[in-house]
Amino acid sequence: MAVIRNLGLQNYESIWRDMQQFTQNRSPETMDEIWVVEHFPVYTLGLNGKREHLLNTGNIPVINSDRGGQVTYHGPGQLVIYTLLDIERLKINIRELVTLLEQAMIRTLAQHGIIAFSRADAPGVYVNDKKIGSIGLRIKKNCSYHGLSLNNDMDLRPFDHINPCGYSDLKVTQLSDLGINISTNQLASSVIQAITTALQT
Repeated sequence: MAVIRNLGLQNYESIWRDMQQFTQNRSPETMDEIWVVEHFPVYTLGLNGKREHLLNTGNIPVINSDRGGQVTYHGPGQLVIYTLLDIERLKINIRELVTLLEQAMIRTLAQHGIIAFSRADAPGVYVNDKKIGSIGLRIKKNCSYHGLSLNNDMDLRPFDHINPCGYSDLKVTQLSDLGINISTNQLASSVIQAITTALQT
């Protein structure tokens, strides 16, 4: 079982440093943890991120992160779940973890009547060809950190000032635009339930 930590609205960089430290200091006996958080507005560039995909970031900070993937935006009203897992102990590889996280979001959305899908060419979750969920991970010492983000009820306009995930024509959506009104905490409970169930099978 994993320890679930609900951290509320937090600065991205401090949580990122905490994840790095947790992963660096953990031992084979350390329990896995799942962190639930929302972030103050921030753009993050993954390890493969190209600054050319930052179009007009204005006064929103840009942070070079050590997760996989390209550029994305985090802000209040977006569910972020960080999965600090010993994948060697769980006997899963990174591709399987990506699929597990995608499926957790897809199953949660299905509970609300939203048909979502993943794409082999571009990790994440999509509804009507618009992206609603993103995934970015880092593996160190056979342990994962970073995780997923799922757009719930947020200001999507900052996505207009980047090429989300490196795609210039990619549009984004969120649960509230699809007629679903749910608190981010409620949404978190459903996604975590799906993740923990999958990890136990």
